[in-house]
Amino acid sequence: MYRIAIAAAAATLMMAGAALADPIEGTWKRPNGTLIKYAGSGGNFCGTVLTGEFKGQSIGCMKGADGSYKGKVNKLDEKKTYNGKASVKGNTLSLSGCVLGGVICKSESLTRQ
Repeated sequence: MYRIAIAAAAATLMMAGAALADPIEGTWKRPNGTLIKYAGSGGNFCGTVLTGEFKGQSIGCMKGADGSYKGKVNKLDEKKTYNGKASVKGNTLSLSGCVLGGVICKSESLTRQ
């Protein structure tokens, strides 16, 4: 009886943790001051530049949940698209893009606004 109650409590806590994972949705500030907004639904989230030279342009879309995402990242100043991944922890979005199977990568950390 107690084992079942403990197992049920543990399962509830794990599910609550997943539901409380940090989402990519929201407005993020790049180190250069540019603001990016990620929005979407159904596990697909696209980023749009809100300020600066590339205002209104897409920086690509990511799929995922629970703070871990994969997709494409557009490097607008280079006019190139990279395979990207992102992770969210608290108020930090770690975003990276790679080419050549991950041989050459660029990354940066953005801050939630």
